[in-house]
Amino acid sequence: MDSTKEGQSITSGWKQERVQPSLLEVYRSMPVPKNGSWFRKMLAFIGPGYLVAVGYMDPGNWSTDLAGGSLFHYDLLFVILISNVMAMLLQALAGKLGIVTGRDLAQACRDHYSKPVSFVLWVFAEIAIAACDLAELVGTAIALNLLFGIPLLYGVLITALDVIIILMLQNKGFRYIEALVISLIVIIGGCFAVELFLSQPVISDVLKGFVPKKEIVTNPEMLYIAIGILGATVMPHNLYLHSSIVQTREYGNTVKEKKEAIQFSTIDSTVALFFALFINASILILSAATFFSSGKVVDDIDQAYQLLSPLLGSSMASILFGVALLASGQNSTLTGTLAGQIIMEGFLNIRLKPWLRRLITRIIAIIPAVIVIVLYGEKGTMELLIVSQVILSFQLSFAVFPLVLFTSDKKKMGLFVNSMITKVLAYFVAVVIAILNVYLLVRTFID
Repeated sequence: MDSTKEGQSITSGWKQERVQPSLLEVYRSMPVPKNGSWFRKMLAFIGPGYLVAVGYMDPGNWSTDLAGGSLFHYDLLFVILISNVMAMLLQALAGKLGIVTGRDLAQACRDHYSKPVSFVLWVFAEIAIAACDLAELVGTAIALNLLFGIPLLYGVLITALDVIIILMLQNKGFRYIEALVISLIVIIGGCFAVELFLSQPVISDVLKGFVPKKEIVTNPEMLYIAIGILGATVMPHNLYLHSSIVQTREYGNTVKEKKEAIQFSTIDSTVALFFALFINASILILSAATFFSSGKVVDDIDQAYQLLSPLLGSSMASILFGVALLASGQNSTLTGTLAGQIIMEGFLNIRLKPWLRRLITRIIAIIPAVIVIVLYGEKGTMELLIVSQVILSFQLSFAVFPLVLFTSDKKKMGLFVNSMITKVLAYFVAVVIAILNVYLLVRTFID
């Protein structure tokens, strides 16, 4: 290995040294105890995983979870489980890439691929960020409309102002962003815990839903919804995000210190993704216990909001659903901003002011949202949510395959290269995701 600046290490697998990390303003800003207990060190690493988990419970997931529960009872809980297990593996690899190489996934792509290929990957990543931002924007606007009666068009415009919150938090330190994100996740989780209590699902039936069934593959309609859940769950921009924000921790550069950092980062992201699993499963369970049992097919967030209170016999049910949706949209907005900044800096080595980057992303998302709302109204926004998830599905493989390739390359990773078992599992997941997403795209366009 060759020694480089700031104690970073590279191997001959990289074409050039990493000049500067992404998110320079928060790079290595979080101290890690050198001689503290295992628990104290673990506490220092808690945070990035929860920013990553946010993308797995954003408003884009809600429609597919609602449809899955109302149409097929608890049968698709297995799909949510397996999707999150895939996400846990991929996010662990993303964290490892950032810790070992000092590069995020975007920077690694820029170094490994030719300029034309790298540029195409950047364009795809930017489209994915815009699609994700679109889902968050529409989800937040719908929540504002449901809770406060604010017209969708005004709700969309109001969400453009959240850049102010992000700037204030970034100026105070990265821990404040993490604290806000975790607080909003707790709110979402609390809302759905109460919803589950009100809906009173049969526990034995719920547990059976986590067992795979052949109908998931043999029933075309169930397969379509299942792939939609998968596409909405595993988010491409989170791989770029995690590989960068894990570097906010001031871990050491020895082999032992990096092994510790990888271990703590993996625990952090895995535990956080269990929260995402709980949220997504809760939405499907709530839909199955409430709508399937009543013989109602619901794949629309607004429809779910209107029906929850009458069916559960509590006015609180709809309000909690709306509050959780609002918290989900705001949370996803925060992490989408960071991911956009990382992608632009990593692929192009262009550094914009955070507020300017955020404004550009928001404008890209606002324009189609405003046009659709003006022309097609409320129904159009739900279609827009579906389109955003299809775009994310299309882009996913362009992030997953490079990640698996880099972390499986001994020249790039040295002693930290993926084991044979990890490599086989990672490529299997990448191929499965690619095949299923191609099917989803073809089926969506045919429909």
